[in-house]
Amino acid sequence: MKKVLAVAVAAMTMVACATKQAEPVKTLGQQLAERLDTLCKKGIMYGHQDDPFYGLTWSYDKDSSDVKNVCGDYPAVMGFELGGIEMGDEKSLDSVPFTRITEEIINHYKRGGIITISWHPRNPITTIEGGGNAGQKFPEGTAWDVTDTTVVKSILPGGAQHEKFQTWMQRLSDFLATLKTEDGLKIPFIFRPWHENSGSWFWWGEKLCAVEEYKALWNMLQDKLKADGFDNLVWAYSPGCQDNLTAERLLDRYPGDDRVDMLGLDGYQWTPEEKDAFLARTKQNLSVLCEVAQAHGKIPALTECGMKNLTEPTWWTSTLLPAVKEYPICYLLTWRNYKDEWFGPSTSKPDAKYFVDFYNDEKILFLKDITE
Repeated sequence: MKKVLAVAVAAMTMVACATKQAEPVKTLGQQLAERLDTLCKKGIMYGHQDDPFYGLTWSYDKDSSDVKNVCGDYPAVMGFELGGIEMGDEKSLDSVPFTRITEEIINHYKRGGIITISWHPRNPITTIEGGGNAGQKFPEGTAWDVTDTTVVKSILPGGAQHEKFQTWMQRLSDFLATLKTEDGLKIPFIFRPWHENSGSWFWWGEKLCAVEEYKALWNMLQDKLKADGFDNLVWAYSPGCQDNLTAERLLDRYPGDDRVDMLGLDGYQWTPEEKDAFLARTKQNLSVLCEVAQAHGKIPALTECGMKNLTEPTWWTSTLLPAVKEYPICYLLTWRNYKDEWFGPSTSKPDAKYFVDFYNDEKILFLKDITE
């Protein structure tokens, strides 16, 4: 009897082991998505663009951060921009050396932080070859050049700029391959290409290409990076905030559930007079966003936001916190602190003490909150 029982137990163990072995191994991108989903239930992570590179009173100091200098903690999420990598430039469109971008992405990953990456490639039709417009944000040839309405069509298969853009995507791919630890582990990150497509200030915007052309653009880039082995990406689709947003409008250019992991929105307050409108619009938009994200099994986020130059010092607690607090978004990211236009806190500005109150709110998560 004991022998029969032992055989039965052994057989059951073998079946269990076989079942366990049959479970698919999650990719690094899937693992990051699961972590984001878990953190979403804990609170809203705070993010800041270009955080470790420069601030309002410093630039390229080691281990510095305007956010950290104000509240004593790094943002949970850091945003990085790769515009210019397609040209082989040494610096991004924000004049940050790409070697430094690689370094700081690795640093934040090793801290336990979350990385999000955007890419604003130049206009492949009007750009000046040889880097003539490198480091300049708005002139001819940049991502903001919308003088030609056929750019997207021109880079799709069969278009006059298709081969050029293939080269540009390869240069992006080559850079992304540098994002790995010393032991060769690929760093997982949120990738947010072709954002704010509901506006028309980028060459991939709503009035610059048809719906199917936009989707083909998304698919072309995604297929390229997946073919190159990048299974460490969480793909974020994020149009801009809009008055009276609807689910249909949000999904107007949506590439499909099989191609998107995160649903986001970008929305800003530019003047103090816009406070009430910003508050109402953000709440209404986030309500729609979270409802659609839940229905499609996606992670919701406020992928860009901010008040230009914080001319309302209490904005962090009087406007932003009430706008987002009741919605189960994964994170919010304020844009960069630059000398003429800033969106994050700084010890040199009167909003700093209100940012500390924002930091101390139990709903808002910083690096320590997601690593301890």
